[in-house]
Amino acid sequence: MLELTRDEVRRVAVHAQLLSLPRPDDVVEVVAHLGALQLDPTKAVAPSAHLVLWSRIGPGYRRADLDDALTEGRLVEIGGMARAVEQAPLHRAVMAAWPGPGPHRPWHDEVLAWIDDNRQCHREILEMLRQEGPLTAPELPSSIVRPWRSSGWTDDKSVLKLLDMLAARGEVVVVGRAGAHRLWDLAERVLPDEPVPPLEEALAELGRRRLHALGVAKARAAVSPGEPNDVGDAGVPARIEGVRGTWQVDAELVEEIRSPDGWSPRTALLSPLDRLVFDRSRMAALFDFDYQLEMYKPAAQRRFGYWALPVLHGDRLVGKIDCSTEPAEGVLRVDAVHEDHEWSAEIRDAVHAELEDLAEWLGVEPLLMPGVRR
Repeated sequence: MLELTRDEVRRVAVHAQLLSLPRPDDVVEVVAHLGALQLDPTKAVAPSAHLVLWSRIGPGYRRADLDDALTEGRLVEIGGMARAVEQAPLHRAVMAAWPGPGPHRPWHDEVLAWIDDNRQCHREILEMLRQEGPLTAPELPSSIVRPWRSSGWTDDKSVLKLLDMLAARGEVVVVGRAGAHRLWDLAERVLPDEPVPPLEEALAELGRRRLHALGVAKARAAVSPGEPNDVGDAGVPARIEGVRGTWQVDAELVEEIRSPDGWSPRTALLSPLDRLVFDRSRMAALFDFDYQLEMYKPAAQRRFGYWALPVLHGDRLVGKIDCSTEPAEGVLRVDAVHEDHEWSAEIRDAVHAELEDLAEWLGVEPLLMPGVRR
């Protein structure tokens, strides 16, 4: 059982997420290390995936680098996440067991029954992709006999829902975008034809890789869409000063940050979907940071902003920046800078330097609105 201070565990988490120095410089290597890069289309500042890579690589990152890696097959999209292609066999093992290894819950059986009821559409989609793919959902057969019904988000989107399920079970994959639509193709054309490990072995290896990317995590956590937040038995158990419960920690990373030259902090502006803050309960426990993504809240109820960027300084999350890119005006508009505690001149200078770098990378000028402290 390792004993860690709060400072140490924060440094492990930051270091694991490639948010300390030196910066990495290769897109595929960064994604392979992180394990999952969420491909969310929200563009308030920049699409989240690009913002995550910029926060690691810095001004040398070009948005075309990610697009090229996906187009060329060095990265693949699985579950709405960009992933390293060499890790695909691990995910194919999970896909083969979809919707779960059992025993099935009622919703599992309901989903399988819905797919079976629409088996004709299922077959037609696969055949059309085989003959003509890649194609978008509107270009595919829509011979649904039992429409998907939900609370509202996916009503009248039965073909898309079926495609998502076929992707989850490894039959189709997203291979690009055509405007606002995803391009679909047969998984057998895209994913490497390599041996698939047994499910238990694949889950254990994914847990080890996830822990190496997070540094510290819970063995069990609430279900999270796209990428789990827990790591099973990976790593070693640890107690953290002032934090309840037992955590799993990557011992190798602990040794690194404890070495004389193993911890080199810097300042970073993060996407709201960044893995450092994505698990809000972990974020609160380790960093004592109050943050929510407020894009789905009415404007009057927002405390921090539509797409406020968490601010990392060293091993602390110190505030949020409410900003948005306005291409027509050629500016990165900064509406508010929320300091969780009074910032020192050093922190303020470092944050504003990051804002200037972000604006330059976006090809615009920073514009601080009245009332924003310089």
